Amino acid sequence: MTAATHSPLFPQVPDSADAVLEGLDPEQREVATALHGPVCVLAGAGTGKTRAITHRIAYGVRAGILQPSSVLAVTFTNRAAGEMRGRLRQLGAAGVQARTFHSAALRQLQYFWPKAVGGTLPRLVDRKVQLVADAAASCGFRLDRGELRDVTAEIEWSKVTQTVPADYAPAAALAGREAPRHPAEIAQVYAAYEDLKRARGVIDFEDVLLLTVAVLQDRQDVAEQVRAQYQHFVVDEYQDVSPLQQRLLELWLGDRDDLCVVGDASQTIYSFTGATPDHLLDFRARHPDATVIKLVRDYRSTPQVVRLANALLAQARGRAADHRLELVSQRGPGPEPVCTEYSDEPAEAEGAARRIRELIDSGVPPSEIAVLFRTNSQSETYEQALADAQIPYQLRGAERFFDRPEVRRAGVALRGAARFGGNDSLLDGAVDLPSQVRAVLSGEGWTPQPPAGSGAVRERWESLAALVNLAQDLAAVRPGATLGDFVAELDERAGAQHAPTVQGVTLASLHSAKGLEWDAVFLVGVAEGMMPITYAKTDEQIEEERRLLYVGVTRARERLYLSWALSRSPGGRPSRRPSRFLNGLRPGSPAAGGRPAAGGSGGVERGRPGGPPAGAAAPRRTQRTPARCRVCGRPLTDGGEMKLMRCEDCPSDMDEGVYERLREWREVQARRSGQPAFCVFTDKTLMAIAESVPEDERELARIPGVGARKLSRYGTDVLAICAGREGDGLDERD
Repeated sequence: MTAATHSPLFPQVPDSADAVLEGLDPEQREVATALHGPVCVLAGAGTGKTRAITHRIAYGVRAGILQPSSVLAVTFTNRAAGEMRGRLRQLGAAGVQARTFHSAALRQLQYFWPKAVGGTLPRLVDRKVQLVADAAASCGFRLDRGELRDVTAEIEWSKVTQTVPADYAPAAALAGREAPRHPAEIAQVYAAYEDLKRARGVIDFEDVLLLTVAVLQDRQDVAEQVRAQYQHFVVDEYQDVSPLQQRLLELWLGDRDDLCVVGDASQTIYSFTGATPDHLLDFRARHPDATVIKLVRDYRSTPQVVRLANALLAQARGRAADHRLELVSQRGPGPEPVCTEYSDEPAEAEGAARRIRELIDSGVPPSEIAVLFRTNSQSETYEQALADAQIPYQLRGAERFFDRPEVRRAGVALRGAARFGGNDSLLDGAVDLPSQVRAVLSGEGWTPQPPAGSGAVRERWESLAALVNLAQDLAAVRPGATLGDFVAELDERAGAQHAPTVQGVTLASLHSAKGLEWDAVFLVGVAEGMMPITYAKTDEQIEEERRLLYVGVTRARERLYLSWALSRSPGGRPSRRPSRFLNGLRPGSPAAGGRPAAGGSGGVERGRPGGPPAGAAAPRRTQRTPARCRVCGRPLTDGGEMKLMRCEDCPSDMDEGVYERLREWREVQARRSGQPAFCVFTDKTLMAIAESVPEDERELARIPGVGARKLSRYGTDVLAICAGREGDGLDERD
């Protein structure tokens, strides 16, 4: 597992500013030399965006144009920030601040709090979920584990979109969010949560940004001091910026425009957290004189993988799709992607494990193979299958490498040996760095051969083996390196969170795989209900699911395997079908209409005052298909699907207002009659009513599920709701 775009493990620092530019393609060089004014880099997957922006910063520093301490590079994960710091150090640009939004804000808040507010900054809460549970209990609500997680997510979304408790319900409705409980209840818990934080003198993760924004807005002297410190900003993954982060960035900038943003609207996959690509797509509208540079040369994936990725996005709709980039592979040909259907999920996992064993036996390192899935709950089946096949694996998203207990203990042992090595009997006979590291780590549990099986013992051994391999790599490029040099290298890597490679197949969710790449990628569970996920209902949610699959496809360098299972367990009813996203992409599937990329090819657009906004939406085309389902084009045979004129899992174009009013009315009727809500009308029947919006009893009676008895009992209410009038008891509340 490596981050996007390769670099040597211990490269030589370029000897001049011009040497920093060597090896960049024409568009990357344009990025690196565009050091003034607003710059927007639209960078497709695998096009070397991190390489381009780190070389941009390094070139500016090495040429004397930028002062390292005046540059703030911002990204979204500690791993990405650590990788950026490591690359800048390798390019001779140490001293540049590369941080996450939260890390940069927390640092400023801690420094300015005594001056701006007084006293010490409140403690950052350790367990937000527990605080939410306490807030819910104070409101008389008992939340199960799933509800607790979902309500916490709603509170986080509210804060990053700068929504106060009183405005939650209308804001959530406007954003199309499916609240885990009644919006009024969530607003009540949210308000209680804020009160509880104040009472206990703590702040949460989102408060760090909110409070920094407040201080910068209220204290002009503090804002001026920050702006005097940081005069040049670079923002990576700009498509993932939330409204709150955008506001913080604007306050950092003030009235300046020395800003470079980098992103790809087609990789927007975190909208559930408040992220939006609008800031990226509207950049030229806000900065008419901006330079826009498009990177489309894909150095990561083979033409076969790139072709599938481009075809996947060719079916997309919406504003992000209107500005997608058509990738052009720069690599030689490779094998075609493989699509496989299995009878059940265990068979799918066993099939993946067999193929992985074949790859490893053919010479592919386990660390260059990944299994990616939509939800973390899918992991267990693949863990078992890999363990049964005696294939080492690691879980992405688990504890960070340098935080692992065995790595910490190894660091202490290596540091002690470096300091007192002459008196350490373990080092007797160890003449070079690799043998010294092996000798020290043998006391921590490392052995020349890995332990049998899997589990915690194997994971600890893999961590120590990664340190042994790192020592061998360092000795290869620096033959005279000492144990002290190795410890210093580990300290620098720990500070940058630049972990060595662990030899094991990676198991990861699609969300956590963002920004990574492997030689071989297995995309598993690519079936309706999982991809897109069942709860993705709106057009926007469906398109985000498509982008998520696109991110997964573009993680593969050479080999790509896509699979799905017809049932969950052996002997189960084979009711599943492959994802609609694969229509036209897998053998034997119905063709799906595509369109050319409006984002076009790579190149540079020079800004001019008053120029046309690069983010202006292109005219949308209506895709027509002869297939019966009006969404995915699949012929319909199921009676329920025929009623809706679409596949059950396809998004609906129903009148959402009518549907919600029908649901509220049904809840009242169910309470009155003391029976379950579905006995009044099922969800599917309500959906069919909201899609057809009947105007009279004859039209209502045509909908399956509305029989003569229910028509007589409920028809007047339902037609009143469809006409926009009050249904009987609709305004009743407990």
